[in-house]
Amino acid sequence: MTVLARDAEPEPSRDAALLRSLVTHARQNPALSLGLAFLALVAILALGAALLPYDAYKQDILHRNALPSSAHWLGTDELGRDMVARLAVGARVSLIVALLSTGIALAIGVMIGTVSAYVGGRADTLIMRLVDSMYAFPDTLFAILIAALVKGQLSGQATGLLSPLAEVYRLSGGLLGILLTLSLTSWLTTARLVRSQVMALKDSEYVLASRLSGASHWLIIRTHILPNCLPVILVSATFVVPNAILLEAGLSFLGVGVDPPTPSWGTMISAGAQSIQAFPHLLMMPALAIGLTLLAFNVAGDALRDLFDPALRGGV
Repeated sequence: MTVLARDAEPEPSRDAALLRSLVTHARQNPALSLGLAFLALVAILALGAALLPYDAYKQDILHRNALPSSAHWLGTDELGRDMVARLAVGARVSLIVALLSTGIALAIGVMIGTVSAYVGGRADTLIMRLVDSMYAFPDTLFAILIAALVKGQLSGQATGLLSPLAEVYRLSGGLLGILLTLSLTSWLTTARLVRSQVMALKDSEYVLASRLSGASHWLIIRTHILPNCLPVILVSATFVVPNAILLEAGLSFLGVGVDPPTPSWGTMISAGAQSIQAFPHLLMMPALAIGLTLLAFNVAGDALRDLFDPALRGGV
């Protein structure tokens, strides 16, 4: 009876097992724990930006370029605005743009990679040659061209079909342009990774059995292909997000990102670079924020890859 009761106990789900493995891995890896703690701090700072004692947009010309003190923990910028408040709003901008653009890019990459591998033949060859040609073009230059084009079309007096987009662009402070730019330039790696995974899955025994039983292609993809691609998609997301943050900061630094006075880590670095010798904290603070955030995401991505890749777990 004891054996039967033990056998009847439900086995833990795969998601719960992966969560426990991640917690165990974080306890054994101090770098991962610090990375996750820093990302949590950034998220809390971004969500609680409105609760800070200073307004990110309020100017105080009597306290311009103030050094860090008890009143302003990280000092003030060239217009007397509190650096902590601006870093918090900049974190919100970076995370919103990065997460939304990553979601769109993953959707595009998963769709294109799945269709390319599942259909195969000439369609696969044509799609992959298109991806290769886009890889050959410098992604930063491509992003600059798209961002400049979107900014030029939507920041002025747009008419016709572009009028609603121009209004959304104005209300978002230029975030729409960055979102479109990153979404169109960040899906290539995901498409390649998903294609490789689908190529390995589409001829598996359970997929062939479903096909012989009369299951439709969409049902096979939805129930057998995509769930088994989820680890690859999650690992890809952990590398797309930091790339999106870095690219958004670069575009804002060049002046084709978010529109002033919306604070962004890239625009803060651009402004701080003009007075780096006299007031280095204006450049160092946003630069450290970007660097530590990218490092934390990369550490988290490596940890997820170790968990999901059986070869890196000793073949378990």
